Amino acid sequence: MSRDKILSMLSLAMKAGAVKSGDFAVKEAIRKGQAKLVILAEDTSPQTIESYKRLIKDNDPKMILYGDKISLGNAVGKEFRAAVAVCDEGLAKAVGKLTEV
Repeated sequence: MSRDKILSMLSLAMKAGAVKSGDFAVKEAIRKGQAKLVILAEDTSPQTIESYKRLIKDNDPKMILYGDKISLGNAVGKEFRAAVAVCDEGLAKAVGKLTEV
């Protein structure tokens, strides 16, 4: 149930312009300090995950692994996405709370 809520929130955030998706846009948002939460698909390659960990280490947004590339892509209106950045602080906190166990 919370999976549906998270994907719905991502969809709303995308419509509000508070989400960056795709490798280049997400990394750019991290570098510029715009990303508040980075979501990587669970089926992302280990090398890609490590590259995001290194980049985030220097810039400090929270990162979670969640869903798969197709579900993340569908949530933001794309075919598939390995990475999504939430750039709104409030939305990032709300999504983060839903992913906590």
